[in-house]
Amino acid sequence: MMNLETVKVDQKDRVAVITLNRPEKRNAMSPQLHLDMVEVLETLRDKPDINVVVITGAGKAFCAGMDLNEFFMKNRDDNVMFEKAYRAAVEWRGRTLRYYPKVTLAMINGDCFGGAFSIVEGCDLAVAADDARLGLSEINFKIFPGGSVSKSLANLLRPRDALFYGLTGRPFDGKEAARMGLINYSVPGSELEGHVMDLAAEIATKDGMALRATKEGYRMSLEMSWEASMDYTLAKQDQLTLRQQGAWQDQGIGDFLDKKYKPGLSSYDG
Repeated sequence: MMNLETVKVDQKDRVAVITLNRPEKRNAMSPQLHLDMVEVLETLRDKPDINVVVITGAGKAFCAGMDLNEFFMKNRDDNVMFEKAYRAAVEWRGRTLRYYPKVTLAMINGDCFGGAFSIVEGCDLAVAADDARLGLSEINFKIFPGGSVSKSLANLLRPRDALFYGLTGRPFDGKEAARMGLINYSVPGSELEGHVMDLAAEIATKDGMALRATKEGYRMSLEMSWEASMDYTLAKQDQLTLRQQGAWQDQGIGDFLDKKYKPGLSSYDG
């Protein structure tokens, strides 16, 4: 579909695959990579033929975190460039992924360190290779998991797990990441791509507007009281009815009542 300096994008059916493409740097995030990701996500945002976006890394790594030299050292005396890069880095991994209109899925094919945790947390779903290496190495070079990473840890992990790995800097594998709830689950590395693409294809067959409403109902309800959430989701239901022109009632429920499919066991589109 498109190739930028540090990112490439491919599409298969209704699934787009974004590949962080700096394999010689284990896909560490440079200022240019952050700017490229902002552009790519904005381009894919409103494409009607895409329901799922998979994010992965080229080569043997998912993402080694920030490129320390490119991001911190080269910009240490250039406040304007640092602010631009920092804003892009926080925005796409945090707000953009979290509220993205497509389903996002992290495919962790290898090393995943530091700032990459915010990519994983920002995505709706995450699957890793059993032997992928993950870790918070910041403490090992006299700093802490800053920027969006501290918030990502607080959102996903139990305090004991977050502080244990944050304070020790020890790496862990995909199986441990699943145990902690950082990811959904892990699979053998040789099966990862096939498994994730099958999962993405399954989700991509669902109604795109219903997928978006599912995400928004969940994300926004986290920040609301019970009463506010009830009002919001009712309004969201009315919005979905309008956007679909009543399809969830006429087709989704209607065809179920006509015994054409069983939603507990199969999908309308399936």
